[in-house]
Amino acid sequence: MHFDIHGLDAPDAPTIILSSGLGGSAAYWAPQLAALTGSYRVITYDHRGTGRTGGTVPYGGGIAAMADDVMDIAATLDLKHFDFMGHALGGLIGLHLALKHPDMIGKLVLINAWSKADPHSGRCFDTRIELLEKSGVEAFIKAQPLFLYPAQWMADHAERMAADDKHGVAHFQGRDNILKRIAALRAFDIDDRLAAIRAPTLVIATKDDLLVPYGRSEHLAKHLPKAELALLDHGAHAVNVTEPERFNGLMTSFLGNHA
Repeated sequence: MHFDIHGLDAPDAPTIILSSGLGGSAAYWAPQLAALTGSYRVITYDHRGTGRTGGTVPYGGGIAAMADDVMDIAATLDLKHFDFMGHALGGLIGLHLALKHPDMIGKLVLINAWSKADPHSGRCFDTRIELLEKSGVEAFIKAQPLFLYPAQWMADHAERMAADDKHGVAHFQGRDNILKRIAALRAFDIDDRLAAIRAPTLVIATKDDLLVPYGRSEHLAKHLPKAELALLDHGAHAVNVTEPERFNGLMTSFLGNHA
């Protein structure tokens, strides 16, 4: 597993691990680093089969295998306790960790995540898979921002969109890995175990998320015993990228209040 350490450089420093969504890239969290590194040792990592981390998700491994990868990083750094922030798929990893390793997980921040996938998200995944299978990698990558960002934000960042398309094609994680990661998202279901998660949790959602209906986050906040919900009107699926100042304010306020 390839991971990067930012911020406080001490073995006993408070630590937070950041886990991105389907793309799996550590670079996704760039807008959050400056807000966290003054108070935390921040760990970002490339998911298995993405970016600088080799291999692929094992067949049948699902979210549990991805959570095991996080625990490998924790073991390498000799972490006994850490906070965790996850976006979408990364949020599912955080929920699994909070269930399986409750003594190690402190605070959770979940962004547009879910305890069980909504059928609407399944429709979106079907569309993306069909693009990949019938039209190829370039079409799959070009459609990706439509599920992540508001239309006006994409229009205002046209040069970034073009650069991201080029980078996404050049560093595509591979058909096999992306299909296994989507299958893991669809199979994840801990609806009947949410009450067992005792970590203080901030659930952040956006009403204009095209991929994940915000009702999934409302469900999490209602059934997690120590959760609070921040429901934003806009920002779309990747709200921490499109609305970084507002997002970072919510994030740091929650982490500070529950220190």
